Amino acid sequence: MTRKQLIQLIKEKKSYLCIGLDTDVSKLPKHLQSHPDAIFEFNKAIIDATKDYCVGYKINTAFYESQGLKGWEAMEKTVQYIPDTHFKIADAKRGDIGNTSSQYAKAFFEVMPFDAVTVAPYMGEDSVRPFLEYKDKWTIVLGLTSNAGSDDFQQLSFAHGITEKRLYETVLEKVATWGTTSNLMFVIGATRACDFVHIRSFVPDHFLLVPGIGAQGGSLKDVSKFGLTKDYGLLVNASRAIIFAGGGEDFAEKAKFAAAGYQSEMATYF
Repeated sequence: MTRKQLIQLIKEKKSYLCIGLDTDVSKLPKHLQSHPDAIFEFNKAIIDATKDYCVGYKINTAFYESQGLKGWEAMEKTVQYIPDTHFKIADAKRGDIGNTSSQYAKAFFEVMPFDAVTVAPYMGEDSVRPFLEYKDKWTIVLGLTSNAGSDDFQQLSFAHGITEKRLYETVLEKVATWGTTSNLMFVIGATRACDFVHIRSFVPDHFLLVPGIGAQGGSLKDVSKFGLTKDYGLLVNASRAIIFAGGGEDFAEKAKFAAAGYQSEMATYF
């Protein structure tokens, strides 16, 4: 999906909602737990119920890889089932030496039809470059996360000439030169909404993938206020708050209601 197509999709739907398919087997409704293809059946129902309210889905690969071959097959079936009208993200947080990253990129961009994959930048440009080489695909680089451990490294300050700069600022500034606003996004945690104005001084036009809304306590209002651009520039992700909004046989209907609520609020910010 191109940047132009993504922007148009957001505009048409009045939504920049991305739904995270963090499908935890232990949390599936009881009536599905004995199903031979429970993960896919759950995902299929969620997608059918919510696709009118979101512009994309983010598959957290850990929840599938942990289930072995059956989980991997469920992931492949899920990404194939997501309509091509929606942005498809593999939340895999890959990052390794160049030839290994090339194989990761091939897995998510060729073997499976994802539009984007999340990547850790710690090993530098050559570890990210293989993902950026794909036409009309997106590399989503970890920028500033909202977990407690982010202070261990991301917020550390160090001398930069006569000034001081935090590590995450250097990451944003440096990585932005590796790609363009048409193939590069950044992950920015929602629970640090006050940082968005500062972050926009480094990446004013890049799309930001923003997890942490809903169950993790992030404010959609604050993220939208400080993060939106003239081209929207946000994909706000909600996972548990939508897919596990209900735990009974009406789980899909509850997910639909939750997704509609996010979209309804987002529409007021256009």
